[in-house]
Amino acid sequence: MTTGAGFDLERLIATNASAAFNRLVGIEVISAGAGAVELRMPWRDDLTQYAGHLHAGMIAALLDTACGFAAASVVGSVTASHFSMNCLKPAVGRGFIARGTTLRAGRRQIFARAELFAENEQGEASLVATGETVLVPLAG
Repeated sequence: MTTGAGFDLERLIATNASAAFNRLVGIEVISAGAGAVELRMPWRDDLTQYAGHLHAGMIAALLDTACGFAAASVVGSVTASHFSMNCLKPAVGRGFIARGTTLRAGRRQIFARAELFAENEQGEASLVATGETVLVPLAG
């Protein structure tokens, strides 16, 4: 489902598939619409840092993508103008779930936030990071 000029699930899946980085790391769009999105990414040893946790750059990419796709589901194409994140604990698990939510969508700025969860072998999810993004709509 989509609202206004936003992207529906199929368009966000296509947008995700067109992003070489997202394909490279295995980001998948699970659900999207009405200002919210859920992404998944499997654990990959080659995306870790020196201590064996998911690299903070990868955490940032997941949070930023979730925020951007949540905003896009409302207003269409966007780009980030500001991004911040908080790593709450080491990100280790069999996979990761990023949930993005649009907080406010104005004509010039869109505010979104995301949470990143790590799934253990039993499928239980624990919050490992949060992020907030200010985005701007792109013309066209």
